[in-house]
Amino acid sequence: MNEKIVIASNGYDRIDGRNAYQSDIKRLTLGEPVLEENKKMQVAVQIWKSDKDGELILAEELPIHQVFDLMILLSRTLLYFKEAYRFPLLYDPEKPTVERIGVQGGVLPVEVCIDNQNINEDIKVFSQSINDLGELIGERQRTLIRILNELELY
Repeated sequence: MNEKIVIASNGYDRIDGRNAYQSDIKRLTLGEPVLEENKKMQVAVQIWKSDKDGELILAEELPIHQVFDLMILLSRTLLYFKEAYRFPLLYDPEKPTVERIGVQGGVLPVEVCIDNQNINEDIKVFSQSINDLGELIGERQRTLIRILNELELY
């Protein structure tokens, strides 16, 4: 289980947001990919859960670039919702694109999903949920900002 793991965060179940102390996610790790579909990548993030016998099993693995892409998508979304109140529907149906972020010679499009038939209701619920999660998100954002600023010094 520990083969090729370089960095580990044990006891994640104690800080797993609203699932804290009840989460089945026990460990986060960084290391060489375990899953065959990620073998082309040098580094991956693994999420470990405990099975019914208490043994840790690999629940999810993402290549490191996908973790960053998710953080870019999430961060841009959080920024968007700080100003979304200016739109009556929380978005402009004529211009659903939030931003097109240049990555790896292409773009990571961030856009309101107008293909969702219930977008007008779902976006309100989503916006409120983002707001309700403020204390969980805010602390993690501040920590991430501090660490990213430290990285800039190198």
